[in-house]
Amino acid sequence: MKCLNYIAIVLATLIMTGCNTEDKTLMVEVFETSAAGNKLTKINEFKTTDSVVTITLKPQQKLQTITGFGGAFTEASAYLLNKLSKENRRKIIDAYFSKEGAHYSLTRTHMNSCDFSLSNYSYTPVEDDKELEHFTIEEDKDDLIPFIKEAMAASTDGFRIFGSPWTAAPWMKDNNKWVGGKLLPEYYDTWALFFSKYVDAYKAEGIDIWGFTVENEPLGNGNNWESMHYTPDEMTNFVQNYLGPKLEADGKGDLKILGYDQNREHLKEWIDSQYKNEETSKYFDGTAIHWYASTFHYFPVELQYAHSKAPEKLLIQSEACIDAEVPVWKDDAWYWKKEATDWGWDWAPEDDKHMHPKYAPVNRYARDIIGCLNNWVDGWVDWNMVLDKKGGPNWFKNWCIAPVVVDPEADEVYFTPLYHTMAHFSKYMRPNAKVIGLDNSDNTLMATAAINLDGSTVVVLFNELNTPKTINLSLNERHAKIAIDAKAIQTIVIPKA
Repeated sequence: MKCLNYIAIVLATLIMTGCNTEDKTLMVEVFETSAAGNKLTKINEFKTTDSVVTITLKPQQKLQTITGFGGAFTEASAYLLNKLSKENRRKIIDAYFSKEGAHYSLTRTHMNSCDFSLSNYSYTPVEDDKELEHFTIEEDKDDLIPFIKEAMAASTDGFRIFGSPWTAAPWMKDNNKWVGGKLLPEYYDTWALFFSKYVDAYKAEGIDIWGFTVENEPLGNGNNWESMHYTPDEMTNFVQNYLGPKLEADGKGDLKILGYDQNREHLKEWIDSQYKNEETSKYFDGTAIHWYASTFHYFPVELQYAHSKAPEKLLIQSEACIDAEVPVWKDDAWYWKKEATDWGWDWAPEDDKHMHPKYAPVNRYARDIIGCLNNWVDGWVDWNMVLDKKGGPNWFKNWCIAPVVVDPEADEVYFTPLYHTMAHFSKYMRPNAKVIGLDNSDNTLMATAAINLDGSTVVVLFNELNTPKTINLSLNERHAKIAIDAKAIQTIVIPKA
């Protein structure tokens, strides 16, 4: 009897011990891109460092729903892909759109020509054609449309695409020019019809359009390349009384309409106009923004204001690039150096110079995407996917950098560190994921997190400093100890428990 009692006590002790020593280890997969040479490399071993950061994830604090990440289909990129071998063309498209690649989920394209076109062109070539009987997208059929369709074929889950006009044809404008000027009121109905016709024409090619921005950079671009100007109230009027009703009448009311589409420092006045009341808000599904007002500042106050004014509306970063800079060919180290002499470095007014210091291209991307996600932005779209070694082609010679740079004459492809930076987000944070809150003990380490629909949790870290850091990561009382290298971006994937 004593023996049986002893066995019972031992069993009870073992059971209690097992309960008290439940495994609290947080299982993680870690992928890193770094100045030291990692390129979305899976990391399995971590060195202990003197700098220790505690990050506690707060899955109960659910924030915005992610729309997606991606880049833009431009004539320049499509033209270059046509000049490459079939193998390299496929390599690039798969790298952007396949599940094994960056897995882009949100994309943009231009309606009519833009600066990254080979020339000026319009889908409405016949003057005073108010009913757009001669509307044609023939110009897009050699380059742009084949690029989009091949991307669709490469994508496992598909992606959303929104269009943006840089300008109406000159004959619809008060200055009769491609650059600057305003849409004449007599053509407001015609211009609303233009959007509807565009959807139908692309649908006929097998491409579904998800939505639009009303106008790329309505404040203008210094009268350099295609543009058409609106004030905030003029754009609101056009959407409220022309574009929205026209799309609704044509059975296209589910298309997304995004207002503004320019730099964040002026965001408040556009938000106030769009969402002044129920009538002005009705047809706006959200707001699009750009990053060009600063090399490093992501304008959290303005982003927070936009969300607070219309919390149920989309807030999408629709264009970003390292501009006014020629790509550096096959030199990864350059993209981690403070050599991004954007337009503001040379041309910004003296009062704005402080907003445009030299800043490393990788830092600029990583900092802005994380900053946006932590301030209610739900989508982030890069500009050109592919450019050549000059930073073009571009009819205005407005050279920029793309994540993928090619030499069509030599049939060579260079995946810059910007490609891997984008993939840290687009590959792992999927559409309809929920951004969640977190506590971060180190304000020099940027961090953001989201929970995907499959239950996996994704954390992205950015260490801009020259020293590595140890990370103590916690989720639901489970813990993982890892490390991030100096000058590195890291994606941590936590599978569903």
